[in-house]
Amino acid sequence: MGHREADLSVADWVTILDENPRVVLEKHNHVGTEEWRAICATICEAVRRLQRDQLVVVDEAHFVAPQAEKLPDPVKHIATTGRGAGTSSMWVTQRLSECDNTVLTQCQARMLGGFEGGDLGRVSEGIEYPEALHNPAADLSPSGIPEQLLPAGRERPVTLQKHKDEQDRTIGSEWIYSDDDGEKYRVNTQTVSMDSTHYGSRGNKLAMPEYA
Repeated sequence: MGHREADLSVADWVTILDENPRVVLEKHNHVGTEEWRAICATICEAVRRLQRDQLVVVDEAHFVAPQAEKLPDPVKHIATTGRGAGTSSMWVTQRLSECDNTVLTQCQARMLGGFEGGDLGRVSEGIEYPEALHNPAADLSPSGIPEQLLPAGRERPVTLQKHKDEQDRTIGSEWIYSDDDGEKYRVNTQTVSMDSTHYGSRGNKLAMPEYA
């Protein structure tokens, strides 16, 4: 996604998305944050015009829907009324404090890991269990934690943790799933089998191939 795509209209994107049911769009390094936000708003408007069941996944959601900026109407509609029109959405971010509150509060299901600082303060919105579980440094008593949210194989620490090997490489992390129906449980990624393969270690940059 570069400057060329920024010139595409809503109608252009409707055609692209209609002809390509599965599309992955990556922000080009030369595209600024404001321009990227505008492109995403145009795409969201195009998505709303498609008459079909669909899923929109927004990675680095704090750039597309930042708390510090006015939320573009097309983006807001995807988050708030999209489900009624057949459009579900997933919002992925490591910076809860920078993500728009409207987007966060509209989520019907959440998968949250460990946080600190201002991000930790946003965890409490929409959950019905101790938010301190998401603070890896907190020292909580197991007696005050719902049984399904206690870690397996250890008594303490109760809070969500990262797991590392002898070379100090992260080999797993802990999360809590919860939804508006009241379901909640703890997840350790070390015990999760993925349907897709992750290539490369943390921090590796993936480059698009060049075609002649």
